[in-house]
This record gives sequence, structure tokens and C-alpha cells, in this order.
Amino acid sequence: MADHDLTGFDRGTFTHDGTTRRILRRGTGPAVIVLAEIPGITPKVLEFAERVAAIGCTAVLPVLFGTPGRDADPAHIGRLKAGLYMASSIGKVCVSREFTVLATGKSSPVVTWLRALAAHEHQRCGGPGVGAVGMCLTGGFALAMATDERLLAPVLSQPSMPLPVTKSRAGTTDISAEELATVRGRCEREGLRVMGLRFRGDRLVPGDRFAFLRRELGEAFTAVELDDSAARPDAVQSPHAVLTEHLIDAPGQPTRAALDGVLDLFRTRLLEQGPLADTEGVGAGA
Repeated sequence: MADHDLTGFDRGTFTHDGTTRRILRRGTGPAVIVLAEIPGITPKVLEFAERVAAIGCTAVLPVLFGTPGRDADPAHIGRLKAGLYMASSIGKVCVSREFTVLATGKSSPVVTWLRALAAHEHQRCGGPGVGAVGMCLTGGFALAMATDERLLAPVLSQPSMPLPVTKSRAGTTDISAEELATVRGRCEREGLRVMGLRFRGDRLVPGDRFAFLRRELGEAFTAVELDDSAARPDAVQSPHAVLTEHLIDAPGQPTRAALDGVLDLFRTRLLEQGPLADTEGVGAGA
């Protein structure tokens, strides 16, 4: 796969509290904030955004790091170039005060900016509310964004922060206790549902992290946990990116079923009648 030239995506910016970032958009209808994984908005992330737009939503992609459209697959550009690009993106994140990589019980400061973006896109796009999907480094951001009542469909795809270098960090996620309590309250009062996706063998997303979310959110947390054998077999990296790099986009494949479950959540919450319509059975674990 070559670099994506961003054809089909509108380009703009969004500013909040003195911080301006570039934005890519595609589609019409209620907004879904698509938060890319490291190293950035790759062609595979853009393919996912196209699927979101195809169901009748507006995919909104903030540029948090990396070069939009740049292919990062080692199978296409070689291990050296892919590794250098990955290291560059990770380095920028690690020195940025907007991202929390190791700390527990704390949300990344960038989440405040993302909540403002979601509110802006809700006003611009209309609909009952907004969806959000975070991936890897940004996986937990979708959960922290759900303190805002406009966020109706949060999806945590391979949420990898804080890095699980200790048992305590493996058994938590990057959200403050106060914000987690707010999300839990929304689940109890409003019927908010949170979806999480992971490969069972993924060391960046240990099973203890999903067990923590089950304890905290109860039945409101839908866990989709896939065997490593379900990942795209020709991918160079070990199974990790459920919706992008390790997706096998074919009927009957577990990763395709996971993708369809995410899109069904967006349909149900954002496109069908009622902001918190019933989603029983959406995205059942594999």
C-alpha cells in the first residue's frame, strides 16, 4: 500500500485554548472522532474512516502526531524506514506534556482539547451526539472523553496506556478516578455502553486491563477479545491493531466481525431513533 494523498478528505483546523491542530474530515451526518494509533493517520486508519463515513457519519480525524497518509507498514516500506518513523512519533509523544504514557489514575491533558473538538463537531454535524474511537496510545482517550454527555459511543481499540510495565499499570487505564466515576454514572443512569477491542496475546493490552474495565463498568463494558490467530497473517508486527493493520477484511473473519460491531454501535447510537437506543448484542466477544 502506498502513501495516501488524502483525496476525498476535507482539510481544516480546530483551535481550543490556544492550541490549533489540523483536522481531516470525510462524510456527512453525526460526527465520529477517529483517534489514530502510533505512528499516525496511516492509510489503514483512513480506510477505517472511510467505513465510518460510508454508514452515514462524519469521520473527524485530528492530527495528533505523525504525517497524515504516510504508510508505516514494514511490509511495504521496509523495517528500517518503518522503525525510524515509529521512533520519531513515539519520541514526540514522550516529550509532549499533552500525553500521559506511564502515570496511572490520570487522563492525558490532550483529552480536554478532544472534548472541545467533539462538542464543536456535534454542533457542526448535528445528530443526537458524537462517537469516538481511540487506538493504541489514544485508546483510553475515548473513555475519558465520555465524561461529556454528547459522547454517546466510545470505542477503545487496543487501549495501551499506561504502558503495562508493572502489574499495577497493567490493571488500570489512563483515566482519572473522578472521570471514571462520571463515566460509570452515565452508564448506570443513561445506559451508556463502552466497547473495547484487543487480541488476547497483546502484551500492550493485558487481560487485566479489560478485567479492570469490567469491574468498573459492569455490563456496560462490551469486551471483544480475539485470538491472535485471527490477525492478518502477513502483518510484520505481532497482533495488535484490530481495526487497521491486523484486520482481515473478509466476511466470516473475527476482525471483520469486530469492525462490523463498532460500526453497528455507531449506527445504533448516532443514526437510529433515540440517542441511547438498545445495543444489546452489539460487538459480542469472540
